[in-house]
Amino acid sequence: MSSIRLADLARQLDAQLHGDGNISITGIASMGSAQEGQITFLSDSRFRENLSSCQASAVVLTADSLPCVTGAALVVRDPYLTYARMAQLMDTTPKPAEDIGAGAIISTNATFGERVAVGANAVIESGVVLGDDVIIGPGCFIGKNTRIGAGTRLWANVTVYHDIFIGERCLIQSGTVIGADGFGYANDRGDWIKIPQLGRVIIGDRVEIGACTTIDRGALDDTRIGNGVIIDNQCQLAHNVVIGDNTAVAGGVIMAGSLTIGRYCMIGGASVINGHITICDRVIVTGMGMVMRSIAEPGVYSSGIPLQPNKEWRKTAALVMNISDMRKRMNTIERKLAKTHRSRSL
Repeated sequence: MSSIRLADLARQLDAQLHGDGNISITGIASMGSAQEGQITFLSDSRFRENLSSCQASAVVLTADSLPCVTGAALVVRDPYLTYARMAQLMDTTPKPAEDIGAGAIISTNATFGERVAVGANAVIESGVVLGDDVIIGPGCFIGKNTRIGAGTRLWANVTVYHDIFIGERCLIQSGTVIGADGFGYANDRGDWIKIPQLGRVIIGDRVEIGACTTIDRGALDDTRIGNGVIIDNQCQLAHNVVIGDNTAVAGGVIMAGSLTIGRYCMIGGASVINGHITICDRVIVTGMGMVMRSIAEPGVYSSGIPLQPNKEWRKTAALVMNISDMRKRMNTIERKLAKTHRSRSL
């Protein structure tokens, strides 16, 4: 979209228009950098004072901030949510592919819906089923008998192994690998014996997966990602992980095998979560959390020691290393005090 009338944008966003509806909006920008022809938004009332110097042609805001604006405005209940929808309307991101690209290798036993596009040098193996409006970016590999639902888009160099199911209207960024073998081995007197990973990966509808994330296939049962889940870049999801609907996973998270995470959870960046545990619905794990045991109650959970100057951290580390001895000494002192108290009571 190159431009849109402010009145038309207000209508599509279900916003209340104040000011000249004929203003042409050509883009979105932050409040500090916006220029004429662009629209911005105010989602935090603490920054109202910046409205007086803002050069945007229009501002998205709440009704209580409207008196601070002299120009055009769109009044909404949630400016940040409206910003997200506005960005979708004005998105200029190109499609990952158009038509069938040069060098694409497509099995004669693959099944395509309507308006499917496959980028240059992509490989589509036998038994693959692609729904309507699926877009496969350049250099992707789609393994045997995989099914991808309508409207799903894969950017360049995504690898999807065999027997994978991906739902409708998903978005998978470049370099992601779905369905690689889980880390399964048995030890025979020092030798590692590989356990073939026989499960699949099942991904629901409206799932978004960031760049260079890996989702391993199940060992026997399937790895499952629910509807509406969003996963950031460079995450590792091991075999048989199950994630409930609408959970968000920030960048760099590592999940060990056979972990179950509930619905509407938020996992902070660089967190590490143990395998064979369960996290209930509506749990928030803050960044760099280390989750070693199951969580049975909704809420916010944190772990780790905040950054300190090295000299202070070394003292803290020394105390932690000696905590067992400190506990023994404390128990000894408590027993002596209790004994003294009993003697005086007699």
